[in-house]
Amino acid sequence: QVQLVESGGGLVQPGGSLRLSCAASGSIFSRSTMGWYRQAPGKQRELVARIISGGSTNYADSVKGRFTISSDNAENTVYLQMNSLKPEDTAVYYCNARGTIAFVPYDYWGQGTQVTVSS
Repeated sequence: QVQLVESGGGLVQPGGSLRLSCAASGSIFSRSTMGWYRQAPGKQRELVARIISGGSTNYADSVKGRFTISSDNAENTVYLQMNSLKPEDTAVYYCNARGTIAFVPYDYWGQGTQVTVSS
């Protein structure tokens, strides 16, 4: 069974930083594309950052230069370092793992962690 366990969310002032962590259980971590998504009230869930096994990364335009996604394969953990946070970054952030097994796609989600950026 695959479990994604998130931590690191909280309340921070504008300009501050947070580091989100997502620990993945199971045997799929090294085979997966890992991503962070977020969903603010009244908005559709959007991709924030994504990393593939080869190390390539993608970022939403709104977070480029401020957020960094990274992974630690030995710990089966993916991170999202968030710097220069803005109020519009306020959302529930979700960890995601996706890929294929025997040509069948899979798509797992964490429980979400609240990030609030406010004065």
